[in-house]
Amino acid sequence: MKSINSLLALAVAAVLAGGCVAGRYMSDYALKPEEHGNDFEGDRAKTESRYPGIIAWYDNLHGSGVFRDTTITGEGGYKLHAVFAPASKPAEACGTAVVVHGYTDNHICFLNLVRMYRDELNYNVMVPDLHYHGESEGRAIQMGWLDRLDVIRFAGLAHNIWNDDFMVIHGVSMGAATTMMVSGEELPGYIKAFVEDCGYTSVWDQFAHNLKDSFHLPPFPVLNSASIVTKNRYGWTFKEASSVKQLAKCDKPMLFIHGECDDFVPTGDVYKNFDAKTKGYKEIWIAPGSEHAMAYKDHPVEYTARVRSFLAKAKEITSRKD
Repeated sequence: MKSINSLLALAVAAVLAGGCVAGRYMSDYALKPEEHGNDFEGDRAKTESRYPGIIAWYDNLHGSGVFRDTTITGEGGYKLHAVFAPASKPAEACGTAVVVHGYTDNHICFLNLVRMYRDELNYNVMVPDLHYHGESEGRAIQMGWLDRLDVIRFAGLAHNIWNDDFMVIHGVSMGAATTMMVSGEELPGYIKAFVEDCGYTSVWDQFAHNLKDSFHLPPFPVLNSASIVTKNRYGWTFKEASSVKQLAKCDKPMLFIHGECDDFVPTGDVYKNFDAKTKGYKEIWIAPGSEHAMAYKDHPVEYTARVRSFLAKAKEITSRKD
């Protein structure tokens, strides 16, 4: 019996030791990828291929000084970059939108939403590069959790520029998770509404899905170890970084969007997120036939109409509270 117990103990120790090594690898693999929004030419080409003419639109406005660059000091003391621009009709601006990009993206990658808000909805726009993305500094990707604090800082900067009393935060993929994580914080009164497009329920759930889908591995022990490594390095854990937990504290209007055929962030996540928000107004739209982060590309007219309608409803609701 003692020999069997010893063998079992050795087997468990071997699994755990292997898990620790794999955990360190996974933390680096997931949070410090070789490309992290720093391939600007590639991202410009990808964005242009999806939305022909949009890079010329942006370059013309940036070159003429309509879009301007700015930086703030973010979480951990790192310099974080953003671009911002006034509404197409500044004197009649309807509010301000903070547009938050996804994993390994940058401010270029969702210019479609920036153009939607600025030109079609007549909103001022602030578009950050998140921690370790694009032109921003940082040690590693923070998966929305520490980014939520930086987005609140950028929202404050936008408010200082335009002094609007209605601000919406709109994120896609990791940016959507960031948006939901922001929603559970104590927020200034000018942040009124949120739009999340294909965000995950938690970092743990998303990495567990990726681990199974890409490597055919269960969460234990790799994910447990990687979460501990991340805690030691960056100060947060995969389960702590939860959209669901933050949504439970959110009482401001939110529109949930997800592609019907999303298998990267499974479509089922949106129902869990939607159900987690039990306070305040909410809407949900499942984009027919759309894969991950493709709802706008597949349905630009309906996407814009749904955002427009939601914002009108959010303004009505929040004005009554004010």
